[in-house]
Amino acid sequence: MWSKRRFLKVIFGVAAVGLIPSGSACAQMAGGWSSSQVIQPSALAARMKEKGHRPPIILQIGFDALYRSKHIPGAIFAGTASQQDGLDRLRTTVERLPKTREIYIYCGCCPMGKCPNVRPAYDLLTQMGFTHVKVLMLPTNFSRDWVAKGYPFTGE
Repeated sequence: MWSKRRFLKVIFGVAAVGLIPSGSACAQMAGGWSSSQVIQPSALAARMKEKGHRPPIILQIGFDALYRSKHIPGAIFAGTASQQDGLDRLRTTVERLPKTREIYIYCGCCPMGKCPNVRPAYDLLTQMGFTHVKVLMLPTNFSRDWVAKGYPFTGE
């Protein structure tokens, strides 16, 4: 039988050798996202600069006020995905796109693990059969994780 003290020694020992993810690794998975479901801001910014490729579809699926304030250049406001009318707008926005089209979605209203919009939008797009959907990883919010880091934006 394990004593509490022995159990804690084992847990701290495992953490010390790196078998339990560090804080930054956990932050990258905020909201339960896997690494194959997300794109980091630096990678999306680089992808936006690529020449000779079809540009990706970038959808802001958060609140209209956030979109009007600041958004990624070329992003389309596709509806507030936490509301049924927002999901309906998202469906209408993408319904004529090829299912293999590269789509990136983001909200940026709040910390990723608490966002009410990203999961419903992602689920709808994948249920519709889209195979190249990724969530822009904004652990804190759009202002801190995109704008303040010098990535391109448009708006006020």
